[in-house]
Amino acid sequence: MLLSFYNPEVLGDILIVETNTDVKTQDSTKKDNVVRIFNEENDEAIGFNFFGLGKELGIQNESGQVFLNESQVAILNEALAKAGFSDKLVADESPKFVIGHVDEMKAHPDSDHLHITQTDVGLDKPVQIVCGAPNIDQGQLVVVALPGAVMPTGKEIWPGELRGVDSFGMICSARELGIPNAPQKRGILVLDHGQAGQAFDFEEAKNLFN
Repeated sequence: MLLSFYNPEVLGDILIVETNTDVKTQDSTKKDNVVRIFNEENDEAIGFNFFGLGKELGIQNESGQVFLNESQVAILNEALAKAGFSDKLVADESPKFVIGHVDEMKAHPDSDHLHITQTDVGLDKPVQIVCGAPNIDQGQLVVVALPGAVMPTGKEIWPGELRGVDSFGMICSARELGIPNAPQKRGILVLDHGQAGQAFDFEEAKNLFN
């Protein structure tokens, strides 16, 4: 998984790359123009800061989240190798907001409002997502923010757990997706049409509540 952010007006020519969630016990090492941030307990990389690559990457006029292609990631890997780091980044151009189909649903064993779903998101098999929306139900077409998604609020989606149950992503409400005129109440967005795994069309969704 690869999340990348670039904000030259605030940070200068620094590309921030996240490969894992933050941990309490973390440290960093700087070599050449690369800073490696890692988990002290297992030396696993959780992110990198790349200095001075904006022009070479072609992102010098961008600001915010940056979606890197394979050739751009190859440039980052060259920088890592040149600095003496053995880590290798992998490009991820797959959509992170997709249509999902709730294949199965059952009550959470440790909650009176959470449900455990098996949701088809177009992968080899359905993924498990815990959802607390009051209107979630089996058979629905929904919008799923997969790990690697960044919500309109800036919240990052990573694999996690809710009340001890693993959850791979988040089933979203229209409000969480930032859709104009979305109902300001709890409840996921249920779609009338679409196919599991299909990228969610934010442009088309602007007219959902007109």
